[in-house]
Formats: sequence, structure tokens, C-alpha cells
Amino acid sequence: MADAIIPTDLVAPLFNPATFTDRARIESILQRLRSEYPLAKAEVPGYDPHWIVSKYKDVREVSRLDNIFHSGDRSKTIVSKVAEQMMRDYSGGQPHIFRTLVHMDKPDHTAYRDLAKDLFMPQSIATMENSVREIARRYIDKMKAEGPELDFAADIAMLYPLEVICNLIGLPKEDHPKMLRLTQWFLSYADPDLCRPGSNISDPEQQIKTWQIVYDEFKEYYGNVIQDRQATPRKDVATLVANGKIDGRPMDERSMISYFVILSTAGHDTTAATTANAMWTLAQRPELLAQLQADPGLIAGFVEEAIRWTTPAVAFTRSAAEDYELSGQSVKKGDLLYISYLSANRDEEEFGDPFEFRADRKPNRHIGFSYGSHICLGQHLARMEMRVFWEELIPKLKFVEMAGEGKWQQSEFVCGPKYVPIRFSFE
Repeated sequence: MADAIIPTDLVAPLFNPATFTDRARIESILQRLRSEYPLAKAEVPGYDPHWIVSKYKDVREVSRLDNIFHSGDRSKTIVSKVAEQMMRDYSGGQPHIFRTLVHMDKPDHTAYRDLAKDLFMPQSIATMENSVREIARRYIDKMKAEGPELDFAADIAMLYPLEVICNLIGLPKEDHPKMLRLTQWFLSYADPDLCRPGSNISDPEQQIKTWQIVYDEFKEYYGNVIQDRQATPRKDVATLVANGKIDGRPMDERSMISYFVILSTAGHDTTAATTANAMWTLAQRPELLAQLQADPGLIAGFVEEAIRWTTPAVAFTRSAAEDYELSGQSVKKGDLLYISYLSANRDEEEFGDPFEFRADRKPNRHIGFSYGSHICLGQHLARMEMRVFWEELIPKLKFVEMAGEGKWQQSEFVCGPKYVPIRFSFE
């Protein structure tokens, strides 16, 4: 079968971070891809061809077949040919600036994941709930003190999970803003409001330049943390990573710094995005707040639906390590695949009324945390953080509504609301 080629004008917006500020537009594009080009190639000028994997069943299949579809051989996100060469130049020939769990394949992925796996299992997360609940209550008190209007995204959603993960790592409170700033430079490099000051976001090479700067700043910061924890171990994640060994040997520098990077960025940003969008949804649907207040048992389902609804990790790329037939298409060794989790979580064949937010959706087999062995290490922590926050807030809210127009980040990688102005009152 000849490769199906997607019209460039249809698929090219997926390669542009600015497109993702218009959620309705991006979902319309993905809906058309699922319908007309469910597994087809994008040939966008300046980029290598990519298979666009938009259907739920195909995204799950690719995500679970780690031995066939690799995460570490090529860039994990869509980058131009020029940008990918720049990454290799900066990193001594590697296809990534960073070398996190996201960028690894077996056996390295398994070995590095096992280093912190037990800490993020449900039984360990349960022991943290009381301390997380106290943090949630403080941010709800902050809402009450600063209300009746505020920007929920910047004032609450971005800060609450940031404090949780920074405390877990063992970072002092005065350093938390630095972690947020570096996270935004890294994941929102193309957003004019969140990017590194002085960045020229119209420069196609800016993404890689910024990532190298971010890596260097993380290296400078965590170099001191590593030295401290190796000399004086504590009961925190920083000590675990700084003294961690892989196959009986200390981690190399890039892998250790990258481990801290993934904890310091993915450890809060996706939770922040989902929490902000959940509030945006509540503020637009007064009946939803009434439903949750009448039946607090739905809060866990509300969190799951918010994860599906937001899908903050929009997409990743993988490369084929061998030939493979996927849904009737012949994927060849070396081919690149764009895995759209956002599209999968709107697939009409998997979800009834996928464009409706349903706190009582059952089943809800979303893949907002990815799937397979690369499923998010922090998924249980994220779920607990969000459940606890809404358990504390929802009974206290008298009403909430939007106090202006919300705004999404410009990011084709990890994307969430950057501005959620609300007006509210407490009981």
C-alpha cells in the first residue's frame, strides 16, 4: 500500500507552537485527521517526514511496543532538521540536549526508572497525603485572602504542585521560583509571556539554544545540590538521585542532571496545566460545581476527566527500530512517528461524546499519562495532589465564573492554560 500523505496545509499547524493557543482549532484539525487520515505521513518543509498517529488504538500500540518504537534514537519532540543537528552539536552527537527517562529505551529506561520507582508507588504516595493536604489548604486560604478575583493559573495552579514536588526533592522555598522559571523556559520556549527573556521566538534555532541554556542553569544549580547531598545525605529525593547507582555505578553527569530536570519540570507542570484547565471548566459550567458538591464521590472521576480533557503532554515522537505493519500501513525502520495523545483522548471510537466533559465518565481509559512502560512515573502523585485540592476547595466554593478570557500557552509539546481569570466566593 502506498503511503498516505496528509495535505501540508492541514497538518503543518501541528508543527507550530502558536496553533495550540486555539484549542478549538487544534481539536478540529485532529478530528479531521482521525476521520480522513487516521495513520498517514506528514511531509512539512524543513522537517523529516512523520507518521501522524492520531487514533487511540494506534497510540496505545505504538506506546507499548518499546522494542520496536524507540524513544531515544531521535528527538522526542518535533524539531526541524536544522534544530536536530544543533542538538547533536551541543550534546556531542546525541539526539537530545537532555537525557531523561522520556529520552531512554530499555535497558537504560528500566534501570533509571527503578531508581525512584518505589517512591512514586501508591503506597508511598499515600503517606504523603496529609502533608500535601496542608499545602492545598494554604493555597485555598490564599484564594480566599486574594479574592474575589485572581488569575487561578498563575496564582494557584502553577504554584501548588510546584511546592509539592520541590519539597519532595528537598529544595528550599526561596528556590521554588527558579524551578518554575526554568520549567517555563524549557517547556514554553515559544510563548512570548513565558519564554526566556531576550529570546527571539521567531528564530527557528531558538528552541535548541534555549534548551542548552536551561540545561546549563540546571547543571549549575543541581551541581551544588549533588555535592551537598553526597557529603551530607538527607531523607529527600535529591539524596536518592545524587547517590543513585545504575548497574552498580554512579550516573554520568548528563543523566543525573537530566534526572533532576524531569523531576523539577514534569513533576509539576502537567499537574498545574490540568488543575488550571479543570478550574476553567468549572468556571464555565455551574452545573458541574453543583454536581460535585452534591456528590463529592465524583471528585476522583472529575480529576480523571480533567486529565483526559487537558492532556497536557500533547504529543511525543518515536522512531521505528524495525519494519512494522500498523493499521495496514507499512512503517519502515528509521521512520518517525508523531504520537498524538491529545487526539487519542478525543477518539470517537473510544470515548462516547468525547467533546463533553463528564465527571462521571465510565470507563475512562484515557492516556493522559502515556501508556506502557513509559507511563508517567509521577501519575499517582499527580492524581493525589489534584484529588486533595478539589476535595478541599469544592465544598467551600459558593460560585465561580470566568472574569475574563482564558489563554493557552504557545507550546506543541506540553501545553496548558497560562491565564485563567476567575471571580468567585466562598460559603
